[in-house]
Amino acid sequence: MAAAGPPANATHDQYILLPHDEQHELSSSRRALKYKFAQSEITQNDRSFTARMLWRRYHSWALPALLSLCLVLLTWPATTQTSAFATDGASTRLAARADPPRKDDGFTDVVQWDNYTIFLHGQRVFLHSGEFHTFRLPVPDLWLDIFQKMVAAGLNGVSIYIHMGVTNPAPGVIDFNDWRALQPIFDAAKLAGILVVLRPGPYINAETTAGGIAHWATSLVAGTLRTNASDWTAAYQPYVNGIIDQTVPNEVTSGGPVLAVQVDNEYSQSPITHAEYFANLEKQYRDGGLLVPLTYNDPGEGRNFINGTGAVDIYGLDSYPQGFDCSNPTHWAPVVTNYHQYHIQNNPSEPWYMPEFQGGSFDPWGGPGYDACEVLTGPDFQDVFYKQNWASNVKLISYYMFYGGTSWGGLPFPGVYTSYDYGSSIRESRALSPKFDEVKRQGIFLRSSPEFRKTDWIGDSSTVIPNVNLSNSAAFVTLLKNPDTGTGFYITRQADSTSTSTISFNITLPTSNGTLVLPQTTDGITLNGRQSKVIVTDYSFGAHGSVLYSTASVFFAGTIGSRDVLFLFGDADQSHEAALTLTGNGARVQSSRVQFTTSRSSRGVTAITVLPGSTGLVTLWDSDTQLVFFADTVTAATFWAPAVPSSTPNTIRGFEHYWQFGTNTTVLVGGPYLVRNASFADGGRKLALRGDLNASVLLTVVAPPSVTEVTWNGEEVELRPTTQASGRGFLTGRLTQRAAVKSVQAPKLTGWKFADSLPEVQPGFDDSPWVLANHTTTNITNKPLFGDGRVLYGCDYGFCENNVLWRGHFNGTGSETSVNLTINGGSSFAASVWINDHFIDTVHNGADQINALFPFPNGSVRIGEDNVVTVLQDHMGNDEDSDEKSARGIPGFQLNSGNFTTWKVQGKVGGYLDFPDKVRGIFNEGGLFGERQGWHLPGFDLSSANFTARDLSEGLPSGGAGVGFFVTTFDLKIPSGTDTMMSFVFDGGVGNSGQAYRALLFVNGWKFGKRVANVGPQASFPVPPGILDYNGKNTIAVALWAMNNTAVSPSLELVVDGILDGGVGPIATNNPEWSPR
Repeated sequence: MAAAGPPANATHDQYILLPHDEQHELSSSRRALKYKFAQSEITQNDRSFTARMLWRRYHSWALPALLSLCLVLLTWPATTQTSAFATDGASTRLAARADPPRKDDGFTDVVQWDNYTIFLHGQRVFLHSGEFHTFRLPVPDLWLDIFQKMVAAGLNGVSIYIHMGVTNPAPGVIDFNDWRALQPIFDAAKLAGILVVLRPGPYINAETTAGGIAHWATSLVAGTLRTNASDWTAAYQPYVNGIIDQTVPNEVTSGGPVLAVQVDNEYSQSPITHAEYFANLEKQYRDGGLLVPLTYNDPGEGRNFINGTGAVDIYGLDSYPQGFDCSNPTHWAPVVTNYHQYHIQNNPSEPWYMPEFQGGSFDPWGGPGYDACEVLTGPDFQDVFYKQNWASNVKLISYYMFYGGTSWGGLPFPGVYTSYDYGSSIRESRALSPKFDEVKRQGIFLRSSPEFRKTDWIGDSSTVIPNVNLSNSAAFVTLLKNPDTGTGFYITRQADSTSTSTISFNITLPTSNGTLVLPQTTDGITLNGRQSKVIVTDYSFGAHGSVLYSTASVFFAGTIGSRDVLFLFGDADQSHEAALTLTGNGARVQSSRVQFTTSRSSRGVTAITVLPGSTGLVTLWDSDTQLVFFADTVTAATFWAPAVPSSTPNTIRGFEHYWQFGTNTTVLVGGPYLVRNASFADGGRKLALRGDLNASVLLTVVAPPSVTEVTWNGEEVELRPTTQASGRGFLTGRLTQRAAVKSVQAPKLTGWKFADSLPEVQPGFDDSPWVLANHTTTNITNKPLFGDGRVLYGCDYGFCENNVLWRGHFNGTGSETSVNLTINGGSSFAASVWINDHFIDTVHNGADQINALFPFPNGSVRIGEDNVVTVLQDHMGNDEDSDEKSARGIPGFQLNSGNFTTWKVQGKVGGYLDFPDKVRGIFNEGGLFGERQGWHLPGFDLSSANFTARDLSEGLPSGGAGVGFFVTTFDLKIPSGTDTMMSFVFDGGVGNSGQAYRALLFVNGWKFGKRVANVGPQASFPVPPGILDYNGKNTIAVALWAMNNTAVSPSLELVVDGILDGGVGPIATNNPEWSPR
């Protein structure tokens, strides 16, 4: 039975090849889960799409065939729908049979795959994804903001790490509350219309402490982590069970967003203990009821977990070709040219998947900062390297990171600082970068091009491409071709992908109109340095549109209303050419920079040439059946193509907000900073847009002709007359930024109060409540180096993160002259040492472990009394990979001469078993006295702790080494309907000010910054709404650690980084106040 046809305003993406063979019929209840709407899957749309492709490819002989076909159609059943380009069932089945056999994981066929792509509910999907870690943005109401921005860029997937360490803070404790919850992730993803690849580890790397493995496990587990060791298995299984319980109801099989789950991360399949660990994880997932495919992310071309024990359903490659050195951001490595060959040699029956491809770079302590990382992996990098992946026939890809966020509290591993901006397409403040524009130009093209979802790799310039020739050896081309439609995708770049020179070339290639030399009307195709272009041939757009070739890039192709719409773009300083069949009654643009050429031999195809100097949006052709645009590259990026919810018989339940599965209706919107969503109202007469403005702009809308009104964020837009033909859905107006946006100002940070936060070095301090450090064995890999057998590793006593204090007691005899200590805190850590109340020294040299002799000052040892060596150390996080069991603490101690009687240790209150702040979680607090007292929390009574007035810029009263707490409050009243991005900036933004201090920044109790002033580079700390209370009182605390006897004078200000008129909506705060502890 034929399904109901598409809505009149369905776009090009609805026309998708679907299976049509008897072996794909419903045969089990398992398949019934997938094919609940099976009657609507093999639609007339698919037949007409196939027919159009066959017509375009074989029209020279198709007319006689069509005449014969008409005889068949006269006897076709009356219930069958027809169209001008409909084919008989045999032709459709013939095209479908070209597909290789599909595979599934044996648990569901809602998700299947062949060697080209995955299939979701029977439809091919190019998975275009980006990485986002919700734990690095602990404000659930902002997750929708990130998802909406990803979808607006043309992405249809998001890859999400889940952090075992924050979710499983203690043995057997699984916490999916507050910002650790998974259900708000899934709910926001469904609302935005984005698929989720969940990556819960237990190991995730991610430049986070212990690679995401719970800290307690690094101490309590005797066996080797990430193996089949029984105690490690017992440690992670409750966490994975929790993941399963949260995920199973949210799989795509149940109308949820979860498309796949990754098993662990970046590992080796040998020795066998590794492989059996993977096999155990996979069995646990399947025994728990998980149905979707299990995937893997291989670091480099390691060939791990493709076959054999622990093999996954879909293998993927992890690649960062630019590396992670942002200090020379204009230096490029060449593109990797063997990706396609590697895939064909190792997993040719699966689609080519890159779960992580470089979307930026992390930056180390003392690095150049993330602006440099953005340059290293900027729009030119994306243009060349991402399209090289396309040239390798990659059909599933995720960019790491797309939004990096903040490694607040104790989340970072020692190699990175608080910011995890990553130079991403969406910056840490949530602002869109120029990289976002490039991803959008690519993403909308991919969304608009179903032919690209199924392509054969034909060859490249290093092999032989039949009938293809380049006139210039400095150019390089790869040909991908759709085997069903003949559509060609010629992906071009310079042979030296690192070159900054400009080249020009001609290309000889086959088309359905014969072999052509392109361009035909200008001298050559220009490639600037570090630029890539996709030349298309025999490319379709909309319901009936056909492009013979285009050297201009395709931004959008589809149907809007009753018109087929094509949106081309290219650099304004270059010429561009496209040849297509213009239909309908319409008008051509009259411009000296645009030329139209039609000849008798062109078979109705018109060549359109855009000469250099063309800027802005140019309407090349405007008819009752077609609309063709050209814009320069920058202007194209100001347009958006939001999916408009429009239920059809093909809509899959649960996917109402998803492009391709819930709707194929869209509009084009030009001008705003961001378009978040669009919807129709009043029977399709009104188009309601929601989004953000960073300035007042001209609004351009291409919508169905029924639309006569437009609203922006609920306010009616005054539409203006246009030069376009009326009644065709081309609308213009002006969006004016509200005056309220300009009224936002950051308050001055004044009224600071101060209290000393290092009483531990004062005479008479009582450490009797502290934990006695008397262990003589440890499961941590590196054992103590010297001492008396006692183990002084913080995590063995429950203190696994942030600042930890040690107090070693000895009875003074007068012979004690020094102490030799080896202190381990992770790279770029620091440690200060006192004997009684005398400061000795602070050590810091960038290493993760330092051995030093600390001489006792004259008169500092009290003879015949108890003496105390106090060590304050900075814990920079645990290492990753095989070093998760990091020896943070004091691996070696020797009193010269004499012996320590007792060692005591103190970290955050309660350790990992009983820390009081369950909302902010295990990584928020450390062992500083002020933290233990809760001075950083809103609502603490400063008068109870003898705080006195003292400005932060005055530093510590002693002018020497020590720790002090500075606290102030301020009020914010940010206008509703705005998205204000704010940061706290130390020392005027100077990364390395040379001042020897470290500072912890607390915002309403959340540790949202670690400042190391004599290392840098971070001086600015973005803090999102939800952490900041934008309509209330805010408490700011700074724990200042002066590291030597030179006075320090830090400054701190709150600045507005940007203000947008719009935003995602109300943002809730969850900042619990102080309570007795």
